[in-house]
Amino acid sequence: MATFNFYLDKTDKKGFAPIHLRINCNAEQIKVSTKEKVKPEEFDKETQSVISSSDRAVEINYYLGYLRDRAEELFNNSLKTRYTDKEIKDKLTDFVNAHKEGHDVNIVRKSDPSNGEAFTFVDLFAGAGGFSEGFLQAESDNKYFDFLLANDINDNSELTHLVRYNYQLGLDTGFLCQDITEPDFLDNLLGKLDGQSVDVVCGGPPCQSFSLAGKRKKFDKKDNLFAHYLEVIKVLQPKYFVMENVKGILTKERGKIKELVLTEINSIVDINEIPKLSNFVGSLKKDSLEDAFILDCLVKRIEMEQFTEAKAEIEKEDYIRAIDARFKKLIPNVVDYKTSKTDVRVGTIRHGFNLLIRNKEWEKLKRDIIREKDYCNIDNDDFVDTFTEFLVHLDAQEIIDKIEKAFQDLKVDKKFKKQCGDIIHALKIYVLNIDDCLTTIKKFCNKKQEQELQKIIDDIRLYKIEAPFVANSSNYGVPQNRERVLFIGCRKDQQFISEIPATVKEEEKVSVFEALYDLDFIGNNEEVHDYQPVDITKQYNGVAKKMKGLLRPRSIAGKPLTKRNGKTFAEWSKTGRLNGRFVNAAKPFYVKNTEALDNNQRDHALLHNHKSSNQNDNVIKRLDIILKEGDYKKAQEKLNQCGLASNKRNYNVLKPESQSPTVMTIPDDYIHYNSPRALTVREMARLQSFDDSFVFQGKRSTGGNNRKSELPQYTLVGNAVPPLMARAVAMEILKNIK
Repeated sequence: MATFNFYLDKTDKKGFAPIHLRINCNAEQIKVSTKEKVKPEEFDKETQSVISSSDRAVEINYYLGYLRDRAEELFNNSLKTRYTDKEIKDKLTDFVNAHKEGHDVNIVRKSDPSNGEAFTFVDLFAGAGGFSEGFLQAESDNKYFDFLLANDINDNSELTHLVRYNYQLGLDTGFLCQDITEPDFLDNLLGKLDGQSVDVVCGGPPCQSFSLAGKRKKFDKKDNLFAHYLEVIKVLQPKYFVMENVKGILTKERGKIKELVLTEINSIVDINEIPKLSNFVGSLKKDSLEDAFILDCLVKRIEMEQFTEAKAEIEKEDYIRAIDARFKKLIPNVVDYKTSKTDVRVGTIRHGFNLLIRNKEWEKLKRDIIREKDYCNIDNDDFVDTFTEFLVHLDAQEIIDKIEKAFQDLKVDKKFKKQCGDIIHALKIYVLNIDDCLTTIKKFCNKKQEQELQKIIDDIRLYKIEAPFVANSSNYGVPQNRERVLFIGCRKDQQFISEIPATVKEEEKVSVFEALYDLDFIGNNEEVHDYQPVDITKQYNGVAKKMKGLLRPRSIAGKPLTKRNGKTFAEWSKTGRLNGRFVNAAKPFYVKNTEALDNNQRDHALLHNHKSSNQNDNVIKRLDIILKEGDYKKAQEKLNQCGLASNKRNYNVLKPESQSPTVMTIPDDYIHYNSPRALTVREMARLQSFDDSFVFQGKRSTGGNNRKSELPQYTLVGNAVPPLMARAVAMEILKNIK
């Protein structure tokens, strides 16, 4: 039985005494320096802690407690039963050194121009930082990426980014923790960027309602986030942008959503070319005098694209007011005075204009209602239809439809029908995107004018994109079959990119065993903070040669190397894939929340996020049966016989020689290939291709309604873009960017 206590050594010339950890076991004594010092009067020998009035009491006491826990872990929970004094001292000294080095980092460090040519990027909907990691790993022809800013709405995403990129890697990368749909988001984003130009924007707007497996909701707060993402693109106008989404977006509503996204991308214009288009549309009035009003409306709608959001809102109001004034001038010719004051149809038209003029306020109200609806989990109940119907009626297109029907019901005299039709047409132009405006303009052109318009269209479209690209992460050295759709927008002055070439062939793909074998030393309800040796021969008696044959030396991108001078996937995970750019990086550490970070309550370990779930005996028996059968469906009969049936929809048994299925956010969905247990956060991170030095912060998991507001480690991992896939995207951009 070992005992642990802290004591003070002799004071130095400045009056500070070093704190040492003393371990007594079997009449043997081991002493380890903590590399912390305090004044003797600030140390309470009784409690073996620094007194609370000391400046760094919270930080040092947390560290001492953490170091004691690691010492106890070595003696009580380690797989290895016998250690020499030197081995114990060396292991504890590793934790001490990691703590010391972690406090010596310079938080703000810009890229060094002498290292090559830097291109800047921003990561929206950043989550854990899969895109960020991949872009920082990329380097081509002495070109690399400089990370300016990340954005997400969740505090734990911000904490994970802050620890990784500011504290650990020493970058001065900013973080904007705000909902992209909020009215002042763009202003705050530009404020954070402080005039810095952005070369690439990447991000995966979370669209659960686009998923083939998820529920399809009306007015889900996630449903229109890609439109807000594109609003950022319109303002920043980067050289390239990458938008990642689930594969289901291609087939949603029979492909209409995909076409809508492409149309919106094509509607992003080069504002320098807008005057040319405006002048052209204005010139059409010479041959179409009767349509002058409509052509003027098209010009006004086109010119809105060159304004900032605040200015555009003013222009929209003025646009509707002008049409409203035209209606007020027309109405005495359509109905008599009494009817104009009392008729429901006239009231509908008049009040419809009021609603459109106040569109900005109604949009804000819609956002608030949708947010509250989502927070209260209103779905599949007697409330949902009422909310949906109300929100539908606030939509600008719905208001315009009602105005149009009111005009039709008025049975306007033939003499004034065109004027009424022009009002309706003008309102429809109000909700058109630029792509649809261009289609409308073509209707006023003769053949020669149409050719001239086409040249203007080619010049005014800022981004080139033909179709989205389906990427499977296993083609890029990730040990996981995860299909995602990538929309890659290429600014017209840049080389066109239509796809991301695979870095590995089908027969070269990284296996689950390559990714996880060296972490297979953890049992049920255990947490391990150090790597342990794994003996494949003992673990896989009879098939050890086959299992060892799965391990191959590879390049960073996963390509097998013929010479045995490369690293295995597991070795790359341990040493890191940042390609030597961050040689002065601090040691990785974990904090449970922002307050702990502020108080320097950091856990410096050699291995992080490797904790297994506490599964009861019945769960372990159930998983063992499924594991032995190799498939959940095949195991059903045996589970029923043993009284171990479960209502769980599915379990995925990992196959060591192949790739894992798509990593999601719930660890219990997966069964380890060699043990009847769920995966740890670190194991799921390996399947996503995150380096071991990337530490997921905050809570490990959460449940129930907390999933709406919290982003625990498992969710951070499961929602992330695999870094190696992101790296492949970044490499292709670096090869082409000018």
